[in-house]
Order: sequence, then structure tokens, then C-alpha cells
Amino acid sequence: MKLNRLGTVSWQDSQLLYHAQPRLGREALNLLSPGSPYVCLGYFQDVEQEVDVEFCRQQHIPIFRREVGGGGVYLDGEQLFYQLIIHRDNPLAPASKEAFYLRFLQAPLEAYRALGIPAEYRPVNDIVVGGRKISGNGVAEIGGYIVFVGNLIVDFDYEMMARVLKVPDEKFRDKVYKTLQDNLSTIRRELGSAPPREMLWDLLADKFAQVLGPLEVETTVDPAWRAKTDELAAQFLTDEWLYQRRRPRAGREVKIRAGVEVRQKVYKAPGGLIRATTEVQDGRIAGVSLSGDFFFYPEEKLAGLEAALVGVPEGEVETATARFYEEQRIESPGVTPADFAKVVA
Repeated sequence: MKLNRLGTVSWQDSQLLYHAQPRLGREALNLLSPGSPYVCLGYFQDVEQEVDVEFCRQQHIPIFRREVGGGGVYLDGEQLFYQLIIHRDNPLAPASKEAFYLRFLQAPLEAYRALGIPAEYRPVNDIVVGGRKISGNGVAEIGGYIVFVGNLIVDFDYEMMARVLKVPDEKFRDKVYKTLQDNLSTIRRELGSAPPREMLWDLLADKFAQVLGPLEVETTVDPAWRAKTDELAAQFLTDEWLYQRRRPRAGREVKIRAGVEVRQKVYKAPGGLIRATTEVQDGRIAGVSLSGDFFFYPEEKLAGLEAALVGVPEGEVETATARFYEEQRIESPGVTPADFAKVVA
């Protein structure tokens, strides 16, 4: 397998390069870091509910929606990204997503330990030290390939992360800032200083090679890869892509007429936050939109779940969701049909 050690790249390339590789039929491990800050949104999230879009515009901070689930995060050059693109039929790729995380998180986990940081794996997809998260990770399926993305966090701008989020008031923002500091750590925070970047890249490469086998090092983006990346930019860097899951604000209930109402609910499942906007007519689901920072595989089937719930009596949402899971072979680590029923019914 190829190891693309690309160093610092543009913020756009830090996301678009790995989106291009499955579309080119390429397995690889990328190690890279963004050259400038941006906000990266999870695939199922609603940008206007999650991000202070106006603040980001004023500060010239781009916002990007990735094809990987999970939550929104402020990213900059203080995070070192690893991006593994592997065909789902590759013998190295476990069938379940939880087993996949368990196998491939061993590389960054051992890298942290080699630095003297007593990191531990916390299911489903976190690495923690002293109870604080020190690596964010996600998995997506794109065109027959599994894409695994994550980072070593050298340092983190807690204040900016709290600032780019959409919050109801400044008191809430202060709470977010304190919670981030209490629950997210960094290499610099744990060690008192940051090792040289090349040492960290070498360490990651070595630990991934122990999991993947020998790696063939490349340091440039070849013409075909560049062309596909530029092609995707024309789609992924548009407002149409960014705002595609526009939703009303959550946590309200509007009665339209007798027997007809529109509800927005939010529920925090172990595997992530779920939002649902549901139209109910005479006790049956007339329409539902789902969003949040959870993971759902295959990703494109979420729209199918929304469609499958139309016409279902409110009291049968969990049963209908469980049936959809079985028929479509859905995986959603930490999120169950019962969790969806809590926000829909």
C-alpha cells in the first residue's frame, strides 16, 4: 500500500484528497496537515444549527461538509491527519465498523504511548488520556472503499472552537469552552511541549506499517489524483453542498390543525446527537428529516430510513426502524432503532 506523506497542504486538499481516492479506486494511507484553519462539518449535520456561519464569514474561516459522519470541529495546522482508504474486501478490513476502529486505532494509540502519553481506546472511535479525548476519528464508505480519518492533536484552539459553534447565548458558549478544556487534551498539554513534526510523522508511519504491512512512500500528488481532486472541488466547495441538509431549528412543536403538527426533537444517544423534524398527521408519520453528529452506514441509506417511516403509526416507529436496519444491513455504532424512535415519535 502507498503512504502519501504530503506534509502541509491547503485546507481544501486536506479533505478533498481523501474524497478523491475511492473514486479513483486507490488504496492508500495519507499523512498530512492543513495549511490554514477551517471548520469541518459531519456529513449528517445541519450547518445553520451547528455553526455560527456569520462569524466564520467575518473571520474568513471556511466551512466544509465532509462525507464522513460525526460532529463539527475547528481544524488547523496543529492537528496531524491520518487518512486510510482501503477496499472493504481487503482482508485487513474487519466487517464491522467497531472492529475496524479497534484494529486501526491501534496505530495512533501506540504512537501516543511511544511519546509517553498513556492513551487508551474508548469505544466507539475515541482515544483518551486521563478521561480526556486526544484524537477524533471517523469512518465512511465511499464507492466500495472504507475511509478512516483521524488525527494526532498537537495543540488545540479551545477558544476558537467554542466561538465558531452556534450557541443560544454567551453563557452557554462559556460553558462549552470550559467543557472543551476539561474533556479534550493535546500532545503539548500532556508533555509540556510538542516534539518535532517529522518525528511525529515518522512515528505515525511506523505504527501504521505495523498494522498494514510495508508502505511505499510517495511525497507528491500525481496528475490523475490532482485532476479528480479539482473536479470534486467544483461540487464540495459550493453552498449547495454545504447547505444540503438545511433544517428548521430543533426543540419546537407547531400545531398546524387538529391532528396535524410539526415537531423538532433532539436526543443524545451514546453514539451521537440525533435531531428529527417530523410531520405527524392523525397519529402517523407524514414526513421526517434526520440530522446530527452520529455515524450511519451505508450513509446514503439515511434518506431511505426517512422514506420508510412515512405512513408508520407513531407507536410503531421503533419496530419499523429495526426492520429497516435488518433489511438494509445498517450499522450505526452507539445509535439504535430505539434512539431514533425517541426523536421521531
